[in-house]
Amino acid sequence: MKFLADMGISPRVVSALRERGHDSIHLQEQGLGRMPDGDILIKTREEGACF
Repeated sequence: MKFLADMGISPRVVSALRERGHDSIHLQEQGLGRMPDGDILIKTREEGACF
């Protein structure tokens, strides 16, 4: 499963998901920590990820 985590999710959660074999990324890792919620939802849909 693919996850896209926003600033409300701890980067440690993203690391734990990766350890369990999930494709997960934190917006902070992509330099998108201040991305508006609406844009996050669009990005999530475009990438086929869960938010």
